[in-house]
Amino acid sequence: MNNPNNPTSGQLPDYIISATPNPADKRAPWYKTTAQTYAGIFLWFAFWDRMSENGLATGGLGATLLGVVIGALICHYLFYLVPGLLGMKTGLPLYVVGTSTFGAVGGLLMPGFLMGALQFGWLGVNAYFSSDALAQGFGAKSLFAPLCIIWTLAAAFVGLKGIQYVARVATYLPLIPLVVLVMGLVMFAGTAGNAQPPAAAATGGSGGGLAAMLAMIGAIVGFFATAGAAGVDICTSNRNKADVSMGGIVGIIIAIIFTAGISVAAVAGARAAGIIDPTTVNMTAALKVKLSPGVFAAIMIGLTLASFPGACFSSFIAANSFKTTMPKVNPFVSVGIGAVVSIILAITGWAGRLPSVFGLIGASFGPIVGAMVVDYLLSGGTWSGPRAGFNPAGWIAWLLGFIVGIYNQVIPGPTDWHIPCAPVAAFVVGAVVYYICAKMGMLSPVIPMPAKGAEPVKPMATAA
Repeated sequence: MNNPNNPTSGQLPDYIISATPNPADKRAPWYKTTAQTYAGIFLWFAFWDRMSENGLATGGLGATLLGVVIGALICHYLFYLVPGLLGMKTGLPLYVVGTSTFGAVGGLLMPGFLMGALQFGWLGVNAYFSSDALAQGFGAKSLFAPLCIIWTLAAAFVGLKGIQYVARVATYLPLIPLVVLVMGLVMFAGTAGNAQPPAAAATGGSGGGLAAMLAMIGAIVGFFATAGAAGVDICTSNRNKADVSMGGIVGIIIAIIFTAGISVAAVAGARAAGIIDPTTVNMTAALKVKLSPGVFAAIMIGLTLASFPGACFSSFIAANSFKTTMPKVNPFVSVGIGAVVSIILAITGWAGRLPSVFGLIGASFGPIVGAMVVDYLLSGGTWSGPRAGFNPAGWIAWLLGFIVGIYNQVIPGPTDWHIPCAPVAAFVVGAVVYYICAKMGMLSPVIPMPAKGAEPVKPMATAA
């Protein structure tokens, strides 16, 4: 065991010393906090609208839906549960809790700065799909680029100055995608059972079922990876383990199965009924055929409005991350630069390449969460506290896991050589490597936290 009094431990940085745990009297039940937050993420139409492209044409409806269920379970039990428990037990944010895995100095970069930087990628994705939907709703494709700029700058400004003002609206806006999903279920899912995969996949000649299932799992986990790590922050508002568990079961497992499952079934049914051609992957494309132009335009505008709180939330997380990791830089400057990057990603269309976006995010945060899970288990189900400097075990685990996770996107070649379900593979590599490094003694010594950082842990950790 590491000696907390080791002279190499050094002093804690100010950002750790100044961190104050969320007190017990400011915590609330899971259905008022965690479940709402995560369900809102999966109700975002950019997540579910094109979900059928991950396997439906390759392995058919059954294998694709099985991938949805397995992906939902992996998100909850591997990527969310331990970060959520850490947040609940400590009451501290991710950039502090992550210092037990990456070190008191290293934590500023990973996951602190990285979480903020990737949020601008998410803001670009949000701007791309929201602007595209608005342009469709208004029937003017020429509005796409101006809308990307306006949408991104507005979200960045609110994220910096006034995200609290969208909180009340954000409570009701998710009802819009909920209604649209139910419409898709009622209108198309009845014929989903008649959908047939391509002949090669149906006969098993190309391993279509397994490929479809793995593609769906990879897409869902890649989308969720940063949100899983953010469970540390989200679950600081939870009272006990039951809140963490129930919030994830409802807000993650059930929400994924509901949103992605309905979308896949609706597209399969629309294809089987001949409403859309076999290459169409968007559920909203099927609605466009069946609904009047005015109603469809209203739906697309409504889905876009429901996306705005998510854009503000990404900006808010990025702003907080940059304020912490770069305290001497004016947040208007750092967030402004990030917003410009988001605009470029959106206008150029790169943000619309969801498989690449999800792959990068899964590769980045898969090994982070994997290493955090093992660190938590090795510490006996508690938070060990910040480690000195750069914790070697965490950084080695992340590097090797990231290489595995990003391999498919940077190494060209036949798909037979690709790593299946890369975000999950990155998680596994990060976890295994961290365990091996820890057993080899490659852990920085733990630095004692100030008393205020330790007091809330005991009562919260022992809550039922």
